[in-house]
Amino acid sequence: MAKRETKKKSKGSAGNNRKIGNNFLQKNAQKPEVIETASGLQYQIIEKIEGTHPDEWSALTIHQRAMLLNGSLLEDTYRQNKPDELNLNEMIEGLQEGLQLMTKGSRFKFWIPAELAWGKKGTGNKIPPNAVLHFDIRLIDFS
Repeated sequence: MAKRETKKKSKGSAGNNRKIGNNFLQKNAQKPEVIETASGLQYQIIEKIEGTHPDEWSALTIHQRAMLLNGSLLEDTYRQNKPDELNLNEMIEGLQEGLQLMTKGSRFKFWIPAELAWGKKGTGNKIPPNAVLHFDIRLIDFS
């Protein structure tokens, strides 16, 4: 029984996740290097390369490190040294918006509010309800 309670506590309730996420996003938005879009997506430019931007129909090759706010790692293609190949229009809303801000070779960090990610439902055992997601992405190529 204690194991179940610990597991539940580590994931957090939907209401608690929303509160923690909103508090984090409010504080993060105050940092001078963080830019917030009208939708609530937050990003930081780590490395910017001049060039063209992908559109919503682009096929992308990216390196990404995806995490929850508590530091739990969801995916890390940098460590695996195997980039992901994805279609932009099949990604969560926050990444669709954010990746269109990037150019080939650029590296950004994104903080995606729950409503631009998996929302109230979360997904499987990896992403709890109302989770804010943190991504570190390098756009390697697109077509």
